[in-house]
Amino acid sequence: MVREKFSQRLEDLRSEILEMGELSQKMLVDSVQALEYLDLELAKNVIEMDSIVDDLEYDVEKATVHLLALQQPMARDLRLITASYKIAIDLERMSDFAVNIAELVSKIEGEHVIPLAEINTIASITQMMMENSMKAYAENDAELAKATAEEDSQVDRLFYSTWQKLVNLMIEDAALIPNAVDLIFVLRYLERIADHACNICEGVVYIATNQRVNLN
Repeated sequence: MVREKFSQRLEDLRSEILEMGELSQKMLVDSVQALEYLDLELAKNVIEMDSIVDDLEYDVEKATVHLLALQQPMARDLRLITASYKIAIDLERMSDFAVNIAELVSKIEGEHVIPLAEINTIASITQMMMENSMKAYAENDAELAKATAEEDSQVDRLFYSTWQKLVNLMIEDAALIPNAVDLIFVLRYLERIADHACNICEGVVYIATNQRVNLN
């Protein structure tokens, strides 16, 4: 009976992490779409969703403390609990970066929009990394986690090349400076989200194999 109750609480913890992942992914997708179309209403929705993710992180923290303090888990269960809590922190930070992107939508001047395909490319890779990192968590798949983290190098390359392109645009046309600066921030937020996806992948590898790896 005690073990069944523990197993249920462990499954509830996993479910909350997966729910956080779904919400954070939606926030990222919607924030990028809001930026692309300068959709203020969609951006507002992203910002409002952040409180839901924050509440879930708090629930995960409470569940983690309860499981550690009262159940004294061993081996793999202990790895799952501690790594899940760290993953919740990563997801909360990812949702914060999505909010940061959404908050920039109202600042972009429509007449000086800079069409950069690279932004969408980086966003697509980052979204895929986020989705696959959570899939790896759900399926306890260390190999998928490692493969997902490998995509971070592509994000880094695109980050630096696009950053340089934006700097050149500002040099050529001062009118573009405000929007270009905002897009540099977007680049940075996307790059940081990819880093947090790598952190999640490290957690998955730790849960599945008991090996601590650095995938950033």
